[in-house]
Amino acid sequence: MNKLNFTILFLISSITFAQLPMPPAAQLEKITTGFKFVEGPLWKAGTGLFFSDLNGNVLYKWNETDGAVPFLNPSLNSNGLTFDLQGRMLITQTGQRRVVRLESDDTQTILASSYKGKKLNSPNDIVVKSDGGIFFTDPPFNIPTGQHQELPYSGIFRISTYGGLQLLDSTLSYPNGICFSPDQKKLFVNDSQKRIIYVWDVVNDSTIANKRTFASIAPTGYADGMKTDSAGNIFCAGPLGIWIFSPVGTLLDTIIVPETPSNCNWGDDGRTLYITAQTSIYRIRLVETTGVNLHDFFQDENKNSNVKSLTLYKNYPNPFNPVTTISYSLPGDSFVSLKIYNLTGKEIITLINKEMHAGNYSVSWNVGNNPSGVYLCKVTAGDFTKVDKMILLK
Repeated sequence: MNKLNFTILFLISSITFAQLPMPPAAQLEKITTGFKFVEGPLWKAGTGLFFSDLNGNVLYKWNETDGAVPFLNPSLNSNGLTFDLQGRMLITQTGQRRVVRLESDDTQTILASSYKGKKLNSPNDIVVKSDGGIFFTDPPFNIPTGQHQELPYSGIFRISTYGGLQLLDSTLSYPNGICFSPDQKKLFVNDSQKRIIYVWDVVNDSTIANKRTFASIAPTGYADGMKTDSAGNIFCAGPLGIWIFSPVGTLLDTIIVPETPSNCNWGDDGRTLYITAQTSIYRIRLVETTGVNLHDFFQDENKNSNVKSLTLYKNYPNPFNPVTTISYSLPGDSFVSLKIYNLTGKEIITLINKEMHAGNYSVSWNVGNNPSGVYLCKVTAGDFTKVDKMILLK
């Protein structure tokens, strides 16, 4: 395969097809478990899923037939994984504080281990641009015991196609997840402990400029690995699960995961999201889905999608704890029902169930002892229904 053809395939495999962030019937599936701390999911067509057991010091390969089997043991505490334009695996090895390339004969070529005579901190997440440039984050998360931080900052670095190491930014405390926009004109990196996603403009394929805040993901916890889809939505691992943001930073959805996720990546035909989370690997099919059928919640809304007879506004704040306010507008007198459900379809509470006059209304919900997660707010007025998702984060 020539380099041009591989580059085209690389770009296609790096992002998923545009779609709804999370269809209502999508079901999360645990596919393998029993590891110490998993990271760096990476899909290869015809082979399966590669992932790192960072604390177990093994790089695994998983597929439906064989399950999870060691691929590189020891892995020298491999973390982030990706492929270069020639299809060779690139690995951030926190145990060695370096970035390496795995060759066809299983030898490892060191691509970066120091900058200006000082050892890197702990290379974490990694992504390759379509021109072959390698971008990675270098927080001081996993510096081995007995060693110390030599660089006085945490960096975002680029390895050029000629092998030179370039510092792009040193302003983040703990740079972690990293990904490009679909057109590769923007670079996204999160500051893990601050839980803020930043975005820069990519200049001349080699530098970044115009840093600004893109989104914040939660009041507690950490931001971790990130990926994008072809619509430009950002999928960021964080507290509760995978947080999904629109290209302008609006929170669209959250995929709730039983264990705190560390990273995610697309696999299969590009419509399945694989998620590494503490001791387990999960996946969720975001187009063809199974599981709890919530069609009834949306049936009336879809049927009347062109009739603006009822308006349900986004609850505020969202995410929330312990109280959120739900606002809606009635164009005429009607019998109104406002109920809260969990994602299994179980009714949690009825907040409104009475005749009401035309006008704008608000009602507050105190979650009480209900657990963190995604809830559905369903408002029915006469023949019309609106549904929206709300995120409770305790």
